[in-house]
Amino acid sequence: QVQLVESGGGLVQAGGSLRLSCAASGSTFSITADGWYRQAPGKQRELVATIRRGGSTGYADSVKGRFTISKDNAKNTVYLQMNSLKPEDTGVYYCNAKIATATLGTDDYWGQGTQVTVSS
Repeated sequence: QVQLVESGGGLVQAGGSLRLSCAASGSTFSITADGWYRQAPGKQRELVATIRRGGSTGYADSVKGRFTISKDNAKNTVYLQMNSLKPEDTGVYYCNAKIATATLGTDDYWGQGTQVTVSS
């Protein structure tokens, strides 16, 4: 079992920056990948960035070049550095952790979400 707690959201002007943090506890040794998702009102949750065991990363096209995901393994904390923020980045951001199962599937764990609001 993994517990995730996000922090770092807030209100920022367009063009500004924020850094989100997601602290993991519990069976963190079993996490195979971490990610950040976001959900705007009335919209589906979408993947923003992912970081896999070993350090490889992936990003949604909409945030490439602006967002960076990283992880401090010693602290079991994943970060999302968001630069050049745009109003369309507004939404609730959720961190995610995937744990591989014995059958080669995965279980997903989610944080409670942190609000990011970008004003124009």
